[in-house]
This record gives sequence, C-alpha cells and structure tokens, in this order.
Amino acid sequence: MTLRARGRDISAAEVSHINGRGLWLCVQDKEYFLPYDEYPWFRDAKVRDILDVTLAHGGHLHWPSLDVDLEIDSLEHPENYPLVYE
Repeated sequence: MTLRARGRDISAAEVSHINGRGLWLCVQDKEYFLPYDEYPWFRDAKVRDILDVTLAHGGHLHWPSLDVDLEIDSLEHPENYPLVYE
C-alpha cells in the first residue's frame, strides 16, 4: 500500500514527529533524529515548512520553503561531513 496526501507519494520521506529538541525523519524505512543543535535551520521554522520535505535522486532531501538540502549519507555517516553550521 502506498500512502498518498494531496496527490504526493509520502512513503519515501516524511517527518514523523517534531518536539522541542528536534525532529524525526523517516526515509525509505529508516528513521533519523535531527536535533536542533546540529540542524538549527529547523528550530524556528513553521511546522508546515518542516513537513514539506521531498526525496530526490534517491539520496537527496529537500525542504523547498526553508531552502535546506541534506544528503541521506550525511545523516548516516556524520563523521564524513565535518563542517558544522554556526
């Protein structure tokens, strides 16, 4: 079964939970926690903008309203991505 909302396939990437510490992101049957301390772009964002995530090219996550792009590999192997936003 494929879940659909407003005509879009949401089974590939979906924000499943948001709280005061960060957000949980489900991508291709894996779940990732993105704490605001490490991903500050989401801290003061509107919920609707955080929920508006798309998966492109099999490993590229994009939040168009926030102009945020992340590679799934950076979530799985953060040690390979030493640059930190300040």
